[in-house]
Amino acid sequence: MGPRQGGEGDAAGAAGAAGGVGVASAGSLAARVTYLLEPKNWLIVTVVAVGARADGLAGAGWGLLAAFFAAVLPTAFISYGIRRGRWEDRNVGARRPRLVVLAFITTSVAAGLILLAVLGAPALLTGYLGFMLASVMVLAAITVVWKISIHCAVAAGSVTILALLYGPPVLAGFLLVGLLGWSRVAVRDHTAAQVVAGSVLGAAAAVLAYTVL
Repeated sequence: MGPRQGGEGDAAGAAGAAGGVGVASAGSLAARVTYLLEPKNWLIVTVVAVGARADGLAGAGWGLLAAFFAAVLPTAFISYGIRRGRWEDRNVGARRPRLVVLAFITTSVAAGLILLAVLGAPALLTGYLGFMLASVMVLAAITVVWKISIHCAVAAGSVTILALLYGPPVLAGFLLVGLLGWSRVAVRDHTAAQVVAGSVLGAAAAVLAYTVL
């Protein structure tokens, strides 16, 4: 009986280890999804596509300038904060540091909006940046009391505005939004409610922007 019990124990241990590996693998996948589908990547694609829709190749160039203020500068600021030890990673999970980052993003987008408006960028693009600025301010206000998912707000807003501008096939992008939502919960940065709320807010803001613009 002794050897048999030992074998069962080894088997149970192996099964537990396999389960642990499975959980670790899922966590690694979720972290990778979060990284690949972070707001910066959505925003770059979206503002370039909005610009291109407004004025072809020239509009895409305006979109790249908008992306510098909406995505590149905020990402550089977050990376600087990581190097200085102000927050742990690019997700900026703690509430107070998130508010600092949101304040910087608000300033950066506002500066970009003013510059593009002065230089004569397409009205569709500057209008979209204006709604983006308003959305960031709303997200910041909510973050004061509740950690809504900014990742999902940006992703859902991007898919929605591009679907409205380019047609229903773009709605397939909501599969990526769902995948991103899963990853944000899996890495324990958000609850399911925070993910859903962010997605709904982002999509609603995009619909409003399209209606007005």
